Amino acid sequence: MNRLLNNRYRFYILTGVGFLLWMLFFDANDLRSQFRNWRKAQELEEEKAYFQTQIEAVRAERKEVLGSQQLRIKYAREKYLMKKRHEDVYVLVDENGEPIEK
Repeated sequence: MNRLLNNRYRFYILTGVGFLLWMLFFDANDLRSQFRNWRKAQELEEEKAYFQTQIEAVRAERKEVLGSQQLRIKYAREKYLMKKRHEDVYVLVDENGEPIEK
């Protein structure tokens, strides 16, 4: 009787170990895939935080620029080098051909 009980437990133990090995190494959601997905999620969270700060900076700049007509003109002249019809704009460049002010 004891031997029969031992064989039954051995079957369940071996089946459980086999199932555990299958789930850890051979399944589509094995440990390596889970770790890779976790690492990718961390990278995406970092990107999300970065872009949130960028969005806040753009919103603040937009709020500042849309405040008045004079600020809009100043922003367009400085950022996009726009000019009035009777003006000339000179861009100073260094020896590499890059603008000095960016």
